Amino acid sequence: MHVADRLIAAVEDKTAPVCVGLDPVLGRMPDPICRAGGPLEQFRKFTFGVLDAVSPLVPAVKFQSACYERYGSGGVGVLNDAITYARELGLLIILDGKRADISQSAEHYAAAAFDAVAQDGHPDLITVNPYLGSDGVLPFIMERNDGRSVGAFVLVRTSNPSGDAIQAARLESGLTVAEHVASRVAEWGKQSIGQRGYSALGAVIGATKGIEGRSLRELMPEQMFLVPGYGAQGGSADDVRAMFKSDGTGAIVTASRSVTYPEQAPGEPWRDAVARAARSLIDSIRSVIAA
Repeated sequence: MHVADRLIAAVEDKTAPVCVGLDPVLGRMPDPICRAGGPLEQFRKFTFGVLDAVSPLVPAVKFQSACYERYGSGGVGVLNDAITYARELGLLIILDGKRADISQSAEHYAAAAFDAVAQDGHPDLITVNPYLGSDGVLPFIMERNDGRSVGAFVLVRTSNPSGDAIQAARLESGLTVAEHVASRVAEWGKQSIGQRGYSALGAVIGATKGIEGRSLRELMPEQMFLVPGYGAQGGSADDVRAMFKSDGTGAIVTASRSVTYPEQAPGEPWRDAVARAARSLIDSIRSVIAA
């Protein structure tokens, strides 16, 4: 099935247009995990524990590749195993790797993401940077040898404040840089539209930029939006309302720290706290769509 169709079907199955991000950091994990041994063992136990907690509730997870890569081949090995496990749990997988390069190098990055890195448990989508143009983006829209469609989310309007210096700048056309990139993403994505009307090429739009969401949605009617910045980074449920279409499709909101590092009630097992935080995220986004 086309990757955007798979994503929409998974969202509808769970009635939850949300994604939980995994960005493990030593010292932030629950006490039982911090006592579990070395860094790689802590990463493994934490990652697998979060996956167990959220898999009955959410359709997708997003792995922050940098958190694992910093520990070398051992960290990448944990990431590979986690992606395979997430696949076994029935989750769609987004690899937050922000890859890009030109021509053949981009093809190598795409092959590493979708064939070699996770092997049988490869991700469904990866985040990519648009600065190199279509050369650095289109290789990530592909069909694997097993016939499975994979795709990418392009960074269009990010949630980090310093991104404003580039993304909010006005061009001679009157568009902001972000709006110009959005128009390019819409054009690049036309070659890979699924049955539900969405492209395999989506867009990253930060929840903290909700005021721009409506204009970006108009520029990219066929793009699924991956919406980070909700929760710990300050994005509210109201901020993401314009990211969705009137039928409730078109966006998936991702939260990391607010779900994976929740405050635990006295005596509450940490996995139960994670599940509780995931349910709270789902409820708040459902209320946005219903409003």
